[in-house]
Amino acid sequence: MSEMLYTVKEVAEILKTNVAYVYKLKNVGLLKFMKLGSIKCRKSTLEAFLEKYDGMDLTDPGNIVELGLEEK
Repeated sequence: MSEMLYTVKEVAEILKTNVAYVYKLKNVGLLKFMKLGSIKCRKSTLEAFLEKYDGMDLTDPGNIVELGLEEK
């Protein structure tokens, strides 16, 4: 059976980013978590997040823009 829940560290590894950035995504409400001992993200939630923000620049989660439309 494949994993259904991911820890923050596992989400960071999947997204190829760091734990602090995953917490930033959580804190601004872009990525939902549940608390079961520690906070965890459902696989389906992470997949929906990736689908929703495909083609977007999430460098600053408070200012999401389409790739190619960023200010120079």
